[in-house]
Amino acid sequence: MMTKKHPQRGFTLIELIVVMAIVALLTSIAAPRYFGGLQKSRETALRTSLETMRDAIDHYVADKGKYPDSLRQLAELHYIREIPEDPLSGKRDQWVEVMPPPDAQSAGNLYDVRSGAAGRASDGRLYADW
Repeated sequence: MMTKKHPQRGFTLIELIVVMAIVALLTSIAAPRYFGGLQKSRETALRTSLETMRDAIDHYVADKGKYPDSLRQLAELHYIREIPEDPLSGKRDQWVEVMPPPDAQSAGNLYDVRSGAAGRASDGRLYADW
């Protein structure tokens, strides 16, 4: 009696290479969009944090008639809930506290706040200049 031989089932090397090439092409299209979107969301979060802290400084000055001494003081007096994390560096202690100009009539040490993160934004400006 004669038995039928079944051919081995599986993929050929060419089929595997074609599938891998398609996956690589799709990944190369999707990855830049993903990482670009991730960077833009961090920049948006940074802008929001800076705006919130600057607004809190303005409210403090309106209430007390002088600038606060630090971000910590703003948090302790509940002008902000807590010192936010810098979305670019991931740290809370990297904010740069800007002193008031010498001609300012008000006392206090915190006139403005800036990010301590190094690098440039997607628009080309330094994060430290925001």
